[in-house]
Formats: sequence, structure tokens, C-alpha cells
Amino acid sequence: MKGLTGVSGRIRGWRRGWHERSKLQRIDLYTRVTLCSITWVFAVSWGLLPLRRTLEAEPVAMVLGGAFLAANLAQSVLSTRDLAPAFAHYRGVERFPPGRLRLPAALQAVMTGLVVALAAVGGLDDDGLILLVLDLPVAFAIPYVLLVPVRTFLLHAAVFSTTVVALLAAAGVPARLQFGAAAALAVVILLILLSTRPSVWSLSVMWQAEEARDMQARLAVAEERLRFGRDMHDVLGRNLSVIALKSELAVELAQRGNPAATDQMVEVQRIARASQQEVRDVVRGYREADLPTELTGARGVLQAAGITCTVEGADGPAGIGAPAAVQAALGWVVRETATNVLRHGDPRHCRIRLTRTADAVVLEVENDGAGATEPSGGRGDGGGSGLAGLRERLGAVGGSLNAGAAGDGLFRVTATVPLTGPRPDASGRPVPSAPIASSSSPPPSPVPAAVDSRDTPSAPPEER
Repeated sequence: MKGLTGVSGRIRGWRRGWHERSKLQRIDLYTRVTLCSITWVFAVSWGLLPLRRTLEAEPVAMVLGGAFLAANLAQSVLSTRDLAPAFAHYRGVERFPPGRLRLPAALQAVMTGLVVALAAVGGLDDDGLILLVLDLPVAFAIPYVLLVPVRTFLLHAAVFSTTVVALLAAAGVPARLQFGAAAALAVVILLILLSTRPSVWSLSVMWQAEEARDMQARLAVAEERLRFGRDMHDVLGRNLSVIALKSELAVELAQRGNPAATDQMVEVQRIARASQQEVRDVVRGYREADLPTELTGARGVLQAAGITCTVEGADGPAGIGAPAAVQAALGWVVRETATNVLRHGDPRHCRIRLTRTADAVVLEVENDGAGATEPSGGRGDGGGSGLAGLRERLGAVGGSLNAGAAGDGLFRVTATVPLTGPRPDASGRPVPSAPIASSSSPPPSPVPAAVDSRDTPSAPPEER
């Protein structure tokens, strides 16, 4: 039972590791395993079956056949070991150590000599000789084809084929078998070239595309930081210079006892408050999520990741005058759910749908990837990460968020934001209020004439 439990645990671990890999990592692993499998399949089929004749032959043939089998298995082990560095060499990640080819080359020479010796002592029948010749270059050629240019590989393969045929002729093999051996070598060499090189080339191109996307994302982040830095410099640079000059002037005036120093400090206070408000405006614009922009960005990112993304009703809130607060809240929902689709699942299709009822805007994000969104109990920090953070953002405008399985392998996130919602009181807590103002709402009523403007409380300085 313990043995079965251990095997079951290893299988679950392999399965978990497979699902945790990205699509490109899965393709990479599949390609490597396939090429390694080709070596071993040929070694235990074409390299083993022809040796059944040696069991009925002289002891010398049996010794030669056993030596060939041992050398073939050792060559297969070396081929499996050298495949990963050959991949890295082909992609230009690191250089393949030339010394690692010495032992495989020596084994290849030994295997060639053993095949010729078996043919000379009659330890192989005609079909067995052709099969053994087919297996002869496989283990060595699979990693070697990734280390040299195609022209060099074909030239070396031609020299090797000519040498094998010449040795077989010297061993007294009939001409028809010499022709069959030459044809077998040509077929297997072309098979290795056309199966290994294009597969690794495609994989290399995909890795380069992935690296380019990562670099593009890093450049976009760097550009955004530079833009934000420029905006902050433009906002604060001039005002801070003026504040410094006026402060120096106020100091000099105060030292002389000039009452104009007070006026200068009042002006410094006004400029400082104006700068504070400008900084808030910059930061608010930097952090705000624009719904149309987020929809376009989500569709582009998902499609770049190979996920079919459709957006329905994208002109709704933007085109029918929904409040800016509603659009900002829904923009955060689009951003977070698109991120979770890429991070937590492996879907093939994603649909984003916007609809508007009489009193609310509804956003649905649906995909066919199991676990493509953070669980509804996911931890949120209130800053937009996780479904808990989204619920807090939607709660600020009276909205709600539902997430869960929708049947048929679908996962759906539904955000509903009413067009009438709470507004914060002085302490920041939402309280019931009138409908959220929008571009289509009527302007606020003016203050009645009977009310003296001096009795109307003034707004805080930072809100003027």
C-alpha cells in the first residue's frame, strides 16, 4: 500500500507540475521528451531486433552483438544528456562544450566497426543489417544536428555514409545490401534533419516572441514611470521654484521689518495649496482605470496570449453617458479579471459583455478555463488586487460582485453597478444620496436668493 501511495503521489506531483507550466513551457517539454523518446525507441527496436540472429550464430557474433547493444545504450544515454545543452546552444543561450562530443564520437566509431564486423562474420541477416544501419546514426545525430549548420551536417553525414558503405564493401557485403545501407542512411539522416531542426527552430521562435513580449511589457512600465515623473516635474518644478524665491524674499522683508513679508507668505501658502491639488489630480489620473482603455487593453493582451476574446456592448457606458465613477469601477474589474485569466487559468475563450438596465450597468467576464479567476474568498488589499479589493471598489459606488462556476466548464465574474449609489460623508463612509451625476444629468439647483452666501459653508481649500 505504501508503494502504491508513493506512486500515486508522484503521479499527482507530475500532473500538478504539468498544469503549473505555461503553454510555451509545455511545448518546450513536449519537444524535448519527444526527441529523447525517438532515440530510445530506435535503440530498443531497430537496434535490438536485428540482434536475434546473433543468438543462433557463433560465439564471436554473440560477443559482437552484445558489445553493439551496450554501446548503443550508452550512446542513447549520452544523447539524452547532451540534448538540453544542444537546445541552449541552438537558441544562443550558452555555448555547447566541444569536449562533450568526444565520447559520443568515439562510441559512434565503435558502433560502426561492430556493425561491419557482425556483417563480416554472418551475425546478421539481410533485413537485420538494414535495420541496424538505420539505427546507427540516430542517437549521435539528434543532438549533433543542433550544433552545426545544416550544410555542415549534411556534409558530415555524406562522409559518414560513404565510410559505412565502403567498410561494408570491404567486409564482402553484396552490392544490393550496400545500396540498401546507403539508402537507409540517407532516409534516416533526412528524417532526423527534418524532424529535429524545424521543431527546435519553431520552439526557438516562440521563446524569442515570449522574450520580446516580456521586454515590451518592461519597456511599457519604464515608459509609464518616465511619463509620471515628467508629469510630476512639470507640476511641481515651477511652483517649488516660485515658493523658494518668495520664501527667501519673505525672510529678507521680515528681517527689515517690512510688513509686506506677510503678503509674501500668504502667496507662498496659496501656491503650496494649489500645488497640492495639482499633485492630487496627477495621482488620481494615474491611478484611475478608464473603461474603454481597459477593454481594449484586455482584448489585446488576451489575444496575444492565444485566448480568443470577444467584447460585447463596449460602447455602452462610454457612449450613453454613464457616470465616470461607474466607468472607473468597471475598468478595475476588467483589469483584474483579465489579469486573473492569464495568471490562474488556461482558457481558450473569454467573453466580456456590458449591458445597461434601467438603473444599473452590468459587466460579465466569462471564460472556459477552470480556476481562471481568484476564488471569491481571495485576499484583497483594497488597492485593486483580488476579488475582495474589487468588492471594496464597487461597494464605494453601491455595486456588487459575484464570481463562480457557470456550468459547462465556464467561470463567470459579474459586476453590477447602479446608476444611483452612495456618496461618502465627511468621514469617508458611504451614505445614501441622489443619483450619481453624469453628463446627461441636469445641473444642480442654484442656491436660493434668500440665503446669504456668507452663511453658506465654504469648501476646504484643497477642494476649491
